[in-house]
Amino acid sequence: MIPTVVWGTGNVGRAAVRAVEAHPALTLAAVLVHDPAKVGRDAGELGGVGRPLGLAATDDIAAVLAARPRAVVYAASGDIRPDDALADIGRAIRAGAVVVTPSLYPLYDQRNAPPELRDPVLAAVAEGGGSLFVSGVDPGWGNDVLPLLVSGLGTEVDVIRCQEIFDYSTYEQEESVRQLIGMGHPMDYEPLMLAESVPTMVWGGQIRLMARALDVELDEIRETMDRRALERTVHTRTMGEFAAGTQGAVRFEVQGVVDGEPRIVIEHITRIHPSCAPDWPSPPDGVGAHRVVIEGRPRIEVTVEASDEDENRSAGGNATAVGRLVSAIDWLVDAEPGLYDALDVPLRPAAGRLGRRPA
Repeated sequence: MIPTVVWGTGNVGRAAVRAVEAHPALTLAAVLVHDPAKVGRDAGELGGVGRPLGLAATDDIAAVLAARPRAVVYAASGDIRPDDALADIGRAIRAGAVVVTPSLYPLYDQRNAPPELRDPVLAAVAEGGGSLFVSGVDPGWGNDVLPLLVSGLGTEVDVIRCQEIFDYSTYEQEESVRQLIGMGHPMDYEPLMLAESVPTMVWGGQIRLMARALDVELDEIRETMDRRALERTVHTRTMGEFAAGTQGAVRFEVQGVVDGEPRIVIEHITRIHPSCAPDWPSPPDGVGAHRVVIEGRPRIEVTVEASDEDENRSAGGNATAVGRLVSAIDWLVDAEPGLYDALDVPLRPAAGRLGRRPA
């Protein structure tokens, strides 16, 4: 059994506790929390396992890493604290742990990551003998392993399009939805996530990964952006009111250009309410989905819907990201220490987990 730590118990961390507990090759060794109110609470309660696990959450990072866990699922956010996240991850790698995380977007495509991010990780690997694999859902499997797998079913492939189409009122992270993405702000507000070059910073690595796997050279990576205002005030269950005239929907593309044409496209269509931008594509059930479209011969379309935590679609997406990461841990433990990406780490069947429920 591989002693595994879950670091953070937010939207991703809750799913990570459940995934580690369910995995037949892993044992939950510790749960690290930042909020003093969570210290001492049972890991099963924090993770929504449905029963106590007899393991109390702690904020003592030094003690947890001193125990030399073999793996760490780093589930703390890196969106607005990338330097702190990088420092935490480096600390765990220097302790000899295999670390898996969705928290540092530039390291999804680790070969092309900025030296200021890549070099500290490589130094930590050399010092401690740990490893790092960074992945998620979108960016993540929704625009690397899934579209690449589906592309192999085509005879002729003209365009690969990856779509995330979501009602963000189900996404229980209000600061990100309002401040980073701009929902509910006046249309002259400039949200960080939508600023020029930021979508490429987040999703450009996925474009480069797919281009590398498809053996094509990119001319460039382009962006398109469109935003729509709400025509009427709406109320959401998780985040309250969003006023008429404020931003209610966003549509953007990150395009990998090959021989002058957009051939590898990652598209996001995000709403705070279904009534906004009704002419844009919608998910089949109006809530959320990830879709891959292979334009060519034959035309292939695959739509993935995931739900968790009382049928919550955003929680389902988080759970699939965690599933990809946690399922990689035993492979990474057997591999050489290093910095890995989605083309290195195979997505494998759920061996030993079919029909299994933790005791």
